[in-house]
This record gives sequence, structure tokens and C-alpha cells, in this order.
Amino acid sequence: MKFKVNDNVQVTAGKDNGKHGKITKVFPKEDRVLVAGVNMYVKHVKPMQGRPGEKVRRERPLSTANVAIMNPDTGKVDRIGYKIVEGKKVRVFKKTGVEIK
Repeated sequence: MKFKVNDNVQVTAGKDNGKHGKITKVFPKEDRVLVAGVNMYVKHVKPMQGRPGEKVRRERPLSTANVAIMNPDTGKVDRIGYKIVEGKKVRVFKKTGVEIK
């Protein structure tokens, strides 16, 4: 999976198209990522003994096909590629070739 936790991404499809956020969790087996503040839904929690019921807002995971990484140098979306540097495989931006930190 090309995306990692703390990558800044932009949503490219769906109801939150154009929103920016930071990846908080990655699900490699499902090929999905959880982006903070994006793809929100309301979960109704039943009342239990001693506490009332409530509505909780949570994020749902997005497919990696619907997000694109933000290049901080250009301020635009970019794609991720790989390059071998000093015997290690590192992620790089496709347009600029700069290593992703």
C-alpha cells in the first residue's frame, strides 16, 4: 500500500470531494484508509444502565482509489512512485521526484 499514517491527502470522489485531511489509520487488507474529518456518519448508541442514549459522529474508511496525496511543495495532488536510494526503497512524488517524508 502506498499510503501511510500522517500523509496529507485530498478526497477525489464522493460526497466529500475536494476535502483535505490527514490519514489516521490504514487498512491494507481492505485497501482502505481512514481520513480525519472526512466521510462522517452518525452512529446511534442505545441507552445503557446509568447513561443516556446518544448520536456519535464517526469517520468511515475510504477506498484508496478515492484519495490522492498532497505535495507540500506545489500544494497540488500528486501520485506516489518508488525509487531505490542507498539500497532502500523510498516513496517519491511522481511529478517532482522529491522523496516523501
